[in-house]
Amino acid sequence: MTTLTRPADTLTRDALTVLQPGFTGTTAPDWLLRRIGEGLASVGLFGRNIAGPEQLAALTAQLRAERADILVAIDEEGGDVTRLEVAEGSSFPGNHALGAVDDPELTYGVARELGRRLAECGVNFNWAPSGDVNSDPGNPVIGVRSFGADPALVSRHTAAYVEGLQSVGVAACTKHFPGHGDTNVDSHLALPAIGAPAELLRSRELAPFLAAIAAGSRALMSAHILVPALDPELPATLSRRILTGLLREELGYTGLIVTDGMEMQAIASTYGIERGSVLAVAAGADAICVGGGLADEATVLSLRDALVEAVRGGELSEERLADAAERVRELARWTSAAARPEQAPAPEIGLAAARRAVTVTPAEGFAPLTGTPYTAVFNPVANIAVGTETPWGVAGELARLLPGSASDTYGADDASDGRALAARVLATAGERRVVAVVRDAHRHTWMAEALTALLAARPDTVVVEMGVPQSAPAGAPYLATHGAARVCGIAAAEVLTGVRA
Repeated sequence: MTTLTRPADTLTRDALTVLQPGFTGTTAPDWLLRRIGEGLASVGLFGRNIAGPEQLAALTAQLRAERADILVAIDEEGGDVTRLEVAEGSSFPGNHALGAVDDPELTYGVARELGRRLAECGVNFNWAPSGDVNSDPGNPVIGVRSFGADPALVSRHTAAYVEGLQSVGVAACTKHFPGHGDTNVDSHLALPAIGAPAELLRSRELAPFLAAIAAGSRALMSAHILVPALDPELPATLSRRILTGLLREELGYTGLIVTDGMEMQAIASTYGIERGSVLAVAAGADAICVGGGLADEATVLSLRDALVEAVRGGELSEERLADAAERVRELARWTSAAARPEQAPAPEIGLAAARRAVTVTPAEGFAPLTGTPYTAVFNPVANIAVGTETPWGVAGELARLLPGSASDTYGADDASDGRALAARVLATAGERRVVAVVRDAHRHTWMAEALTALLAARPDTVVVEMGVPQSAPAGAPYLATHGAARVCGIAAAEVLTGVRA
């Protein structure tokens, strides 16, 4: 056993301080309020905790009544990943749409308005933006959450987003260090690996994080990925070489390092969340994010006790735990003291950005729809970060602008192959114009086959791609929205009908 220099209650308080747990319900449970009184300094919010702005403001006030400087964190990227508007879809386009427009001032303005809405509801810490360079087109978890595939573009928009968010006193958390874009595995499900050499990693993956650091990002989030060129043994979240050697010592980062969700299978199924949390703090992480799927008191207590026992057993130094806890408190002090300038709401900026992001091929010659089309929505299985609760698409807006329009949703299991699926769509559509709505058609064979068969049979089929527009444009016309947020659907429907919503 290690001889400790700090009292046991201080050690326990520090262990609680580094945790960022979630919970269930739209009010804070008694157990959470008790743990805040014992040292818990952060709480993470998810869609399950939010019913509307007034309820969210009441919830954050309830938390602040227990601890005035508590960090209230949320995973609000806008676009496809929204918690504020989980039931209806986001009022803001996501990163890929902003990257397609490539106007850093617009990105700054969108992030500032998003931050204003968060601050108005009492949220002061956003696990965003994603600074990942989406260099693998087949990436199943980043995709439209990235500004794009060009490191310079991603860098300038990451910096603009950080600055916009923090201009209203909401701490940014740029993720997923050292870069999750060159993966074809979802870290929610397994441990991905990036095989790129160190030189490429430094020029591509690290560039946006250097921009985020220069922009003053108050926090960075680690990725649950194995990067052998940087550490051949441990994933980034657990790697001292990456979090301390690279991020702290080489890149000079002094802000908070928070882990991605420790309940994700990349860690939970390989190291376990208790062991993983100890290794993460020892490696240099300051805050342990947990609660996306594990949101109960037992999880908090097991992690607290695992950290305390690791210090007592000599596996984790008490100085490292104390340093991590102090970095959490330092960020809490910053959010409490940060200036929140009076800012006029900009409710239309999200839709304006989504309109600018829509591209149409061919650019000329399309006559707006006038009849009542049939919309076939090809719905892939959503990744866990996006979730299945949030609606997406164009069908609802088309039905509103063109009353009488009809739609159905199809998945990979709805026919034996893409050609059979296309036949079903055509039989249902009859003589009506077909609008095919897809999401990452390049990643789904059944979807691509159905589109090919549809276009062969009905060349006037309209195609609306609401994911990454990686496939060659094909449709009459082909629209790319660069994301599936609610405002992206509105923007696409406006183009198709020639009517402003």
